[in-house]
Amino acid sequence: MTDSMNEIDPTTSKILVLGATGGTGRLIVQQALARGYEVTALVRLPEKAADLKGAKIIVGDARDETALRQTLKSQFAVISALGTGVSPFREMTFLSSATRALVSAMKAEQVPRLVAITGLGAGDSRGHGGFAFDNLIFPLLLRNVYADKDRQEAIVKDSGLDWVLVRPSILNNKPGGKPVRALTDLSAFQGGSIARADVAKFVLDQVRSHTWLHRAPLVTW
Repeated sequence: MTDSMNEIDPTTSKILVLGATGGTGRLIVQQALARGYEVTALVRLPEKAADLKGAKIIVGDARDETALRQTLKSQFAVISALGTGVSPFREMTFLSSATRALVSAMKAEQVPRLVAITGLGAGDSRGHGGFAFDNLIFPLLLRNVYADKDRQEAIVKDSGLDWVLVRPSILNNKPGGKPVRALTDLSAFQGGSIARADVAKFVLDQVRSHTWLHRAPLVTW
């Protein structure tokens, strides 16, 4: 099945994107609209969403279950591209708090499909980022962020939803279009990078695909 507008099933055409104003989130919105999806974006700062033409913009906090339930009505799927700042010295809870509220709201509104982006270093992908990432960047800058990503992944896995967790390798802003490898066996993998555009494409493919259902592939070039 192709992704042309005429071939999208209308019962699966409505998706909610969280984190739509981030680097990868913007590309997800743009590519989803190009495929013919009806896209809703829940954003905290509407001025950052001014260029997301074609998407329905709703202002709200991703941690607010009431706001999420209102936004989720009639949606088929949710893509979470939520990110968070780097904080080496304090506990981070935004991702897990937002995901906990999202899962509860999706169950209440009977929205079945969740595709959530986490990252290389979450769960059993830790220790596969290459020497500099694993020994310098991760412990010095990202330790608290990834502790929260681990909590986020655990919430998704225990959700009972039709979920896919997508763990990109190091993100870059290069043009997409290269072949993407999706890996769950990381025994021979160390380091790697991928364009945000290719991550966006892979994530959107998971909205209706069962290939990676209930799994957490690492995606890389």
